[in-house]
Amino acid sequence: MAQIMAGDLRKGVTFLYENNIMTVVDFQHVKPGKGAAFVRTKMKNVVTGSVLEKTFNPTEKFDLAHIETKNMEYLYNDGEFYYFMDTETYEQIPLNHSQVEDALNFVKENMAVTMKFFQGAPFSVEPPNFVELLITVCEPAVVGNTATNATKPATVETGYSLQVPMFVNEGDTIRIDTRTGEYMSRV
Repeated sequence: MAQIMAGDLRKGVTFLYENNIMTVVDFQHVKPGKGAAFVRTKMKNVVTGSVLEKTFNPTEKFDLAHIETKNMEYLYNDGEFYYFMDTETYEQIPLNHSQVEDALNFVKENMAVTMKFFQGAPFSVEPPNFVELLITVCEPAVVGNTATNATKPATVETGYSLQVPMFVNEGDTIRIDTRTGEYMSRV
């Protein structure tokens, strides 16, 4: 397996650290007036999402982690597993709820997603950056409560709840930014 020295770490580099797959979020090479140079890094566990700050000697070595990305299509849920199909090979991959939990807020059947693999095993499902979903539950706007930036709760067809502007109604289709989970516009 290819290796990288701590002195060569840059943003976006993915490597193995204590049996976890980490990606560099931020780094800083520090050369103090006295003593040895060191590398201060902020890294994110790509599986759990937890962020860790660590200082390394520039000569420390780590194994590079090659992350494979595939375009997949969400097919259905059989009650136990969520099935995704590789759009090139038509191979179906079942995942359990804990592996797809965050993506389920924004993904409905037959929607395209990006799946990430490490050593052939899937570990992350990412919805598109923007999705269009139908509002299934939303209370009507209260007359007189049309102040700027006033919002009300709404639930979309996937069961995800968010705040929307007063003029949005049940039955409307809205665009959501999946990175923040926020309302973007009415479609």
